[in-house]
Parts: sequence; structure tokens; C-alpha cells
Amino acid sequence: MTFDWHGGVISHATEIDAGYRNTQNVRRFLLAQCGAQFRFDRALMAWIGDGGAKTMGDVVTEWKRRHSMVQVPTQ
Repeated sequence: MTFDWHGGVISHATEIDAGYRNTQNVRRFLLAQCGAQFRFDRALMAWIGDGGAKTMGDVVTEWKRRHSMVQVPTQ
């Protein structure tokens, strides 16, 4: 049985399965974990779907890692 990405309770331990979808439920979880600046981008979506074993906690960690390197331009 696959996880219900639309209505299931998502935690850091939730495994990403073949039925993974970027639903509003997933977006709410990631906004809560990563902050209001969270956005899906193509690179992250490709990383999520690359076939490797991952959990939602891994997604949070990866998004934070990628966005901690982004520098805000100074004026």
C-alpha cells in the first residue's frame, strides 16, 4: 500500500515511495519544516524523484543544504 500524499500525516520518517506527489499536504509539511521561503524547484524535484531511497526528513535536509549556500546580494 502506498502512502496517501494528499491526506496522510507526514513526518521526517515518511518514506518517499513510487507514488510520491508534490501535493498541498507535502507543501504544508515542507513550509512548516523549511520556513516561508520554501519553494519547489526543478532541481529539488529531480533529486526527490531520482529513485534513491529517501524520507521526507532527507528532503528537508537537502532543501536547507541547497538554500544555505544561496547568498543574498548586498547593495
